[in-house]
Amino acid sequence: MNSRERILAMIEGGQADHLPLMPITMMFAADRLGVKYRHYVCDYHTLVEAQIKTVGEFGIDHVSAISDPAREAHDCGAAIQWFDDQPPALVEERALLTDKAVLHALKPPDPAEGRMLDRVQAIALFKERVGGEKLIEGWVEGPCALGADLRGINRLMLDFFDDPPFVRDLFEFSVETALRFGRAQIEAGADIIGVGDAAASLVGPAVYEEFVWPYEKQLVDSLHALGGRIRLHICGNTRRILGGMGRLGAEIVDLDWMAPLSEARGKMGESQVLLGNIDPVVVLRNGSPESITAAVAECHRQAGPRYVVGAGCEVVRDTPLNNLGAMVEYARAHRPEARGE
Repeated sequence: MNSRERILAMIEGGQADHLPLMPITMMFAADRLGVKYRHYVCDYHTLVEAQIKTVGEFGIDHVSAISDPAREAHDCGAAIQWFDDQPPALVEERALLTDKAVLHALKPPDPAEGRMLDRVQAIALFKERVGGEKLIEGWVEGPCALGADLRGINRLMLDFFDDPPFVRDLFEFSVETALRFGRAQIEAGADIIGVGDAAASLVGPAVYEEFVWPYEKQLVDSLHALGGRIRLHICGNTRRILGGMGRLGAEIVDLDWMAPLSEARGKMGESQVLLGNIDPVVVLRNGSPESITAAVAECHRQAGPRYVVGAGCEVVRDTPLNNLGAMVEYARAHRPEARGE
């Protein structure tokens, strides 16, 4: 059973030979290749080479085109601050939709151009290089995340209360943008689309259910209709919205370290595949191989057999190699049904 088959067996209800391993590696991967992170996010050849090198060294089961949250916003015309060796950042004080009226004239960007095209090209090169062997993961920003990128996170949080119709229009635009981007990645060869919606962790359950969940659901259902699979990734403390996340129908739900796997299992049911939720800093970066092994075993115990090994968020770039190796070895040594043994 190869890596791609292993993950597909897990999400399709089959028998995986051992636990799949899907940590997010971005700056870590760039460092393994010895390149500045700006090259990683701007040149798909570099991203692909870094991913293939990293997954080859550690036996990770997927390659991913995730790099930063600014691709869609950049191609919409948002102001971006660039750095030599860290991810690009949205400029909050110059947010594209500081004036809400701009939204009416804004068109979803074309994935055949700009930074979105660079990610699509990465997917196509992954398909050529490791298609059939590794699961290929594309990535889009979810409605709340892209909405925050375009409007500014602080303005958006006020808009939920001050201008609900604008929020709905903004999220409709965000879903259409993500759907176009996701379609292009699926057509290029992506096996699964990561939907990153970090800003959703900042709202309470009432706002999530009224404003965010319907648009996440629309995006998930639409990507499914295109033949895609979904990995939902919402950074932060999602304990108050776990039930809604479980109702979206994503094949895999990532959990950050603040949201216990046991609570997610209780609210999402036994069939949902869960991923995580090792603390990337306190446990994975700062711990020892022994403490990491124990932590992954506890995650496995809480999640049960429908479990994929990974950190709660990105593997920190200076994580000791032996520490990441301990997480890898646990996955290789345990079948899904051997719960934390």
